[in-house]
Amino acid sequence: MALSRGLRCCQRVFSWIPVLIIAAVMLWSYYAYVFELCLFTLTNTLEKVAYLLVFHVCFVMFSWTYWKSIFTPPASPCKKFQLSYSDKQRYEFEERPDAQKQILVEIAKKLPIFSRAHSGAIRFCDRCQVLKPDRCHHCSVCETCVLKMDHHCPWVNNCVGFANYKFFLLFLAYSMVYCVFIAATVFQYFLKFWVGDLPNGPAKFHVLFLMFVALMFFVSLMFLFGYHCWLVSKNRSTLEAFTAPVFVSGPDRNGFNVGIRRNLQQVFGEDRRLWFIPVFTGQGNGHYFPLKNRSSESHNPLLANEDLWEESDDGSEGSLVEDHDPSVTIEMEE
Repeated sequence: MALSRGLRCCQRVFSWIPVLIIAAVMLWSYYAYVFELCLFTLTNTLEKVAYLLVFHVCFVMFSWTYWKSIFTPPASPCKKFQLSYSDKQRYEFEERPDAQKQILVEIAKKLPIFSRAHSGAIRFCDRCQVLKPDRCHHCSVCETCVLKMDHHCPWVNNCVGFANYKFFLLFLAYSMVYCVFIAATVFQYFLKFWVGDLPNGPAKFHVLFLMFVALMFFVSLMFLFGYHCWLVSKNRSTLEAFTAPVFVSGPDRNGFNVGIRRNLQQVFGEDRRLWFIPVFTGQGNGHYFPLKNRSSESHNPLLANEDLWEESDDGSEGSLVEDHDPSVTIEMEE
């Protein structure tokens, strides 16, 4: 027990190493650009002020989105998807597998769940003791079920999912802007140092490496950002891109694709003025997502009006319509 706890503690410590690497590169780039380039190399005051103003805007947005990606806790299923104390007691004391499944089927009747396991069964997490909402997956690193889980990213030491997917996309976008601005403004001084028009000194090392690092990060970020833009346009997560979600009718990679405009609104919200600011503006609560084939939603009046399924003022969730097929089974996933 003590050894296992120690290993988990070490794992948590080492998991911050990629974040510290990124933070170190950010701090070095700040020093190299502000001090070595702008303050020690540039001689034109107007150029110096303009560079510093734009750079600090890019740096603040880059840092802000990175902070939000790291420290926004992953969203987990609400209490309605958890086994209540009485249900848990019935489930644990019941020794017959078929009877256990039936207990879970009765609970699933009250929930808006349309995705299935590959066997056709409703997905159940035995570790978290929850019925998994659509697009929810268990993260073994975070040790919890994450709503609309995309992937666990070591560079932010966090699960990217419903709660912080917008922040992650903005982080990639502002990282690219940051790299492009540095490369564009450093280029002429990179050439001057390279051909010897400027004297050798500490600034030369920093300016040369600024150019190389900015271009290197930009190329890698460009492909990653482009891939996630494609995922957003198709309304898929990284996990769903590799393994198509399964519905009653079978696997369908486009099961949640409701058109580019609505796909974007699910992540960024309807107010376009807030799209590029790292504040949460996504639609819904992460437990239910509109389906491409809306005929399946007609079987559950709840899904025709999602507002009916919200938390009440006293903190308890609203009632859920009991209109699911009682013939479905439950698959327990490790």
